[in-house]
Amino acid sequence: MKHDLLLIGPLHAPTLKYLEENYNTYRYDQAGDKDAFLAAMAPRITAIATQGDYRVGEDILGGLPRAKLLASFGAGYDGIDTEAAARRGVAVTNTPDILSDCVADTVFALILAVVRRVVIYDRYVREGRWESGPAPLTGKVWGEKLGILGLGRIGLEIAERAKGFRMDIAYHNRRPRPDVPYTYYASPVELARNVAILVVMTPGGDDTREIVNRGVIDALGPNGYLINASRGSTVDEAYLIEALRDKRLAGAGLDAYLDSPRVPKELIALDNAVLLPHVGSATKHTRDAMGRVLIENIAAFFANKPLPTPI
Repeated sequence: MKHDLLLIGPLHAPTLKYLEENYNTYRYDQAGDKDAFLAAMAPRITAIATQGDYRVGEDILGGLPRAKLLASFGAGYDGIDTEAAARRGVAVTNTPDILSDCVADTVFALILAVVRRVVIYDRYVREGRWESGPAPLTGKVWGEKLGILGLGRIGLEIAERAKGFRMDIAYHNRRPRPDVPYTYYASPVELARNVAILVVMTPGGDDTREIVNRGVIDALGPNGYLINASRGSTVDEAYLIEALRDKRLAGAGLDAYLDSPRVPKELIALDNAVLLPHVGSATKHTRDAMGRVLIENIAAFFANKPLPTPI
């Protein structure tokens, strides 16, 4: 007999297909009257599948008193009220340690694209401007000072790639890491002041909201580059746009925005910004692996076995 499973919203297509074939699935996002839907589901739902940026709070958990598992697709879980889940005895799982390499690859793609102006150069050739003269010179990546704001799993993979470019690596965390040889700075402003390229790789949430503020952007300065592949909330987006427009910042490579997928038209108009549609981990390899971990957590729950990746 199939177990019942509530889905907060759509998931990675192969993962969703597996869940629909192996469980009785019910879609919260497709319910017209969500209060009535939760009331109908309350007696039967013990497990919920979601995605890290889907909002799951007291309003949903309170309507499902039998729920004991909230399995999330993704390493981040910004949308989940973990405190509400803990109060209600709901275990939360995620899919960590899978996407680090692909996100780190994306970060370096952004670094090279912004500093070496890859997108501009591509356009230069396509628009026939090369025939009128050589393209303008750019900055360089090798040997530059790289700052990583948030030296966690992904930050460490970024640092590994930076070694290949003979970069001077520095970082800021809440506290220094004794297991790395990189230079530690006690504040984001101090880090930005001492590097040429600043990569933001912190989690989202209130603790990191606008951690890259005007002070950090000004400290990075007119020869500095900002790379953000974490969460849009970590950057003062309005001030970033001003700084890029006025050339008080050399460039930015962004894979996250304040109101995704809506990107400010002022940002789109800038030729010193490279913009990606939040695809840091968007490889088939990564998505399939994340789906497997989500499925394993749900299967372990229904089998009364230890959860593979509780947060």
